[in-house]
Amino acid sequence: MPIRIRHEARRKYHWPELQLNIWIMIVMSCSATCLGIFSWFMTVQSQMHLGTPWLFPFMVVTSALGVAFILLVLVLAERRFLLPGIIIIGSFILCVLWLTGLIETSLQLYGIVGDVNANCQIYVENNKSWGNNINTLAWLTQSTICNCWKTAFALELVNTIFYLWMIVMSWQVNRDVYD
Repeated sequence: MPIRIRHEARRKYHWPELQLNIWIMIVMSCSATCLGIFSWFMTVQSQMHLGTPWLFPFMVVTSALGVAFILLVLVLAERRFLLPGIIIIGSFILCVLWLTGLIETSLQLYGIVGDVNANCQIYVENNKSWGNNINTLAWLTQSTICNCWKTAFALELVNTIFYLWMIVMSWQVNRDVYD
């Protein structure tokens, strides 16, 4: 009895290169920046002998997963094995994680209790220090912390939107919209 070998043609997916490259650059830069910001926040908390809020390690892990996911996407794209299903699942998981971080960051930054933004307005932005002294150095550090909170919020919002965009784009690639 002869053995029949069945060869199946592998389906090729056509990704819009410009959109994919823009998505990769923006998501990688947002993830790497948030990774640095929240790692620095954890260092500051440790240096001041304060407890670390759950948001900081959560965002460090989420940012690291975002960077790892982008590296995976780059490897898969280089090997011509970038499957929409993998991207949809990974983007959905990361979208939920970024949305969770965005909600908690917004509550800390603009919430009712412990409003970081109001404290920044009162104690930092309305209390500038000038000159070559320790007070100015402390003010600069406080200003940096306030700006990092605002930057992290903005980048979390961008990443959440871009992961939603990637889910839609992957769905369209799966349906051959870009042919």
